[in-house]
Amino acid sequence: MAFELPSLPYASDALEPHIDSKTMEIHHGKHHAGYTTKLNGAISGTDLEGQSIEAILASAGSAGAGVRNNGGGFYNHCLFWEVMAPNAGGNPSGDLASAIDASFGSFEAFKDAFSNAAATQFGSGWAWLIVVDGKLQVTSTPNQDNPLMDIAEVKGQPILGLDVWEHAYYLNYQNRRPDYINAFFNVVNWDKVAELYAAAI
Repeated sequence: MAFELPSLPYASDALEPHIDSKTMEIHHGKHHAGYTTKLNGAISGTDLEGQSIEAILASAGSAGAGVRNNGGGFYNHCLFWEVMAPNAGGNPSGDLASAIDASFGSFEAFKDAFSNAAATQFGSGWAWLIVVDGKLQVTSTPNQDNPLMDIAEVKGQPILGLDVWEHAYYLNYQNRRPDYINAFFNVVNWDKVAELYAAAI
């Protein structure tokens, strides 16, 4: 079975004004679609064909640039659409909120750490909230790498990711990456992040 581009879980304009409709259309319909097509091409006829995306990423270091870049691009964006929602944002609750407090001291301290990881990722890449040995940690990766990959500096299970490639924000925010990062917190789907956290532990 080839990988398929998932549908957006909401309308392309549903995250406005924080993320604009045109960016969503291009980001999902062109960029994510492109990663999906190129991933299928890169694994076609290899022993990676038929494996889960997680299994493919676990061997990304030896799988070649086509698999690493497009496999990461496919997985990262699948997660990205899920951890956002219209009428979302605010603060997490329950076990996730307790875990954030335990790991970072407070939700505000977590936001600072996550925002800093996103703002200081040089060039293109991602900021992540991950589960490592049952605890939460913030990290970042270049390009389309992610913490599931064998070559990641910090390995763990991603439960929240923020795309800081320019294609994710440039139409609306130009070079103002910090403004885009701040806006992201208005659309974080904490219910989904909590669900991913529960699964990860």
